[in-house]
Amino acid sequence: MEELYSVSMAKIIEQFGLETISLPDLPENIPVNCSRVNRPGLQMVGFYDHYEQARIQIIGKVEHLFLSQLEAEERSRRLEDFFRSNPVGVIVTTSIELGADAAELAEKYRVPLLRTSQRTSDFMAALIAYLNVELGPRITRHGVLVEVYGEGILLLGDSGVGKSETAIELLKRGHRLIADDAVEIKRVSATTLVGRAPEIIRHYVELRGIGIVDVRRLFGMGAVKESEKIDLVITLEQWENGKMYDRLGLDEKTTDILGISVPTIEIPVSPGRNLSVVIEVAAMNNRQKRMGYNTAREFNKRLMESMGLGE
Repeated sequence: MEELYSVSMAKIIEQFGLETISLPDLPENIPVNCSRVNRPGLQMVGFYDHYEQARIQIIGKVEHLFLSQLEAEERSRRLEDFFRSNPVGVIVTTSIELGADAAELAEKYRVPLLRTSQRTSDFMAALIAYLNVELGPRITRHGVLVEVYGEGILLLGDSGVGKSETAIELLKRGHRLIADDAVEIKRVSATTLVGRAPEIIRHYVELRGIGIVDVRRLFGMGAVKESEKIDLVITLEQWENGKMYDRLGLDEKTTDILGISVPTIEIPVSPGRNLSVVIEVAAMNNRQKRMGYNTAREFNKRLMESMGLGE
């Protein structure tokens, strides 16, 4: 069973600067645990089949226009049915005035009623994106997350293999740290993973023999970032004599994280290898692949043609 996460109504109000019309309790005590939202047009005409009260309800100009065209008694009845359904929260967009009767019904049925000046479509898109991040499925992985040339690189490997030391070298070369030692990973869409550090260790790196280092103070604010999408997984492992390592890059591996396949490469670690440079090249090469050019395939194609084995 998938774990259920929640975000308080207080955080939503703060994030979007919402105006409070009615609140049944302190907003910190009102949890929201559904990332989907709903425009209750069908509910306003009395259709409540498949209605999810856990969704935040958005009332925009269309719903308001429909209600304004009803007789006063019918309008009150439709609004009472709606607030009686006990939605987790109702947000009115474009600074619409629903009227005193709506505020009274919200208080009567203990439904949070809020308002924003933003347009409905813009606000819904922003709210859904925010809820997807806050409520997305998540796991914590032992590793390091850095941003290299705009690519989110998750470094994995056994303890002591050199992940943190490599991250420090990348910071000195102008790249940014997101998390060291523990990476909280959230699935924010069907194709996107976002990683960040737990609050208590954010911006810190542990270096064996030195101890805990405050990256933000040593390297400046430009060396850290709160969160980053995960574009590539790099597994660092001790070099094994006799083991066959990929020389061309044709063997495309992936790592499954929360149901999303992330491109993965394995980099053997040995004395004399400049891992920071190797990771920089890996980041640029991964971006190039996403843009439609795969160097390994193009080289293999030329090789086959030179041997007379091309199509």
